[in-house]
Amino acid sequence: MDASSPRLQASRQKSLSVLKALGPGLVTGAADDDPSGIATYSQVGAQFGYTLGWTMLFSYPLMAAVQGLSAGIGVVSGKGLAKNLKLHYHRHFAYVAMALLFIANFINIGADLAAMGAALKLLLGGPEVGYAVLFGILCAAAQVFVPYSAYVSVLKWLTLSLFAYVAVVLVVGVPWGQALGGIVMPTFQFTGDNFTAFVAILGTTISPYLFFWQAGEEVEELRRRKLTRLRRIPEMAEPELGRIRIDTLVGMGFSNLVAICIMAAAAATLHVSGINKIETSAQAAEALKPVAGEFAFAVFAVGIIGTGLLAVPVLAGSAAYAVAESFGWSEGLDKKPKEAKAFYATIVVATLGSVAVTMLGLDPVRALFWSAVVNGVLATPIIVMMVMMARNPAIMGELKAPRWMVYISGFTALVMGLSAIGMFFL
Repeated sequence: MDASSPRLQASRQKSLSVLKALGPGLVTGAADDDPSGIATYSQVGAQFGYTLGWTMLFSYPLMAAVQGLSAGIGVVSGKGLAKNLKLHYHRHFAYVAMALLFIANFINIGADLAAMGAALKLLLGGPEVGYAVLFGILCAAAQVFVPYSAYVSVLKWLTLSLFAYVAVVLVVGVPWGQALGGIVMPTFQFTGDNFTAFVAILGTTISPYLFFWQAGEEVEELRRRKLTRLRRIPEMAEPELGRIRIDTLVGMGFSNLVAICIMAAAAATLHVSGINKIETSAQAAEALKPVAGEFAFAVFAVGIIGTGLLAVPVLAGSAAYAVAESFGWSEGLDKKPKEAKAFYATIVVATLGSVAVTMLGLDPVRALFWSAVVNGVLATPIIVMMVMMARNPAIMGELKAPRWMVYISGFTALVMGLSAIGMFFL
């Protein structure tokens, strides 16, 4: 076929338009596979083999609907979640959500930085805590001093680090018939271990910090393109909301595909070798070494560092959006530090302050557990409030979220709520 043929040109144009649509949703989905998430998926694969692979298929429409809801609220209203909570509902809702989100993110950032330091120590030797501190400084400095357009491009490129886990799967010899059976044929034993694993997976894939981040980033995108809230320019609604749909579906799909790869790699190596207890992402990388070889070990460890560099700014940024919007401070990564001093100060405090989690010698598994507990408890009311916002004409005007998205998000809140209850009582 001639390179200049209309069909080929149309195909290329379509591919370019899809790539151009990818942004906040892709980064959000990739950040979902942070080092703490890698530890969770590795533990599930090591303990249960391929039997819980179906949970990633189950969670995909839930997380896609919820993230689409948060992005829609941001782009239609021109405001982040915390600001909408404060303006249209009781301000104490915003303050409580902000406080819980900051605490959970603070712990999560510390655990992620510790995992990154441990991964670099595995590769090079040297001081684990020192590496964690350097990673914290690097992440904070990049958010404060790198211009927004360049910074977003860096985050997009960092999503490629997740292909490390695809590479690992390709070299460890996964029995794909068995693995695909675990994905498409749900099996579940009503035991405490299975229920805990299910809760951990939900808490890792559907986290409140991702809601605040994607809504905030959509507001940033509006400002970058010199647009106001979408409800004031309804003629642009369909292309913009279409872009968000593509971006979110691809981002969440990418996130869950990588999660499946991590589970499969752990199942094919650690589970079959009788190693069924993995407590950190760095430990997962180290355990792969004698089973899968130097290449798989090194790629897994490098992936931990790459995903951490992507996730830590998202965690710190979402906390800063929530805090700044709650208190009415100037906010946004597109603003210069002198224009949003408190916003950037929150990023620095959340990032560098959390290094204390690594220095205090706290058990990273306990830290991540309590972070997951806070996220699990916070997710349900935040999703309920998002559903209310998405159908509120004072916020969305005529661009209210479609009912199917509301119903799936409501079902997600129900599942998350029951999971949080089960985590405490079963």
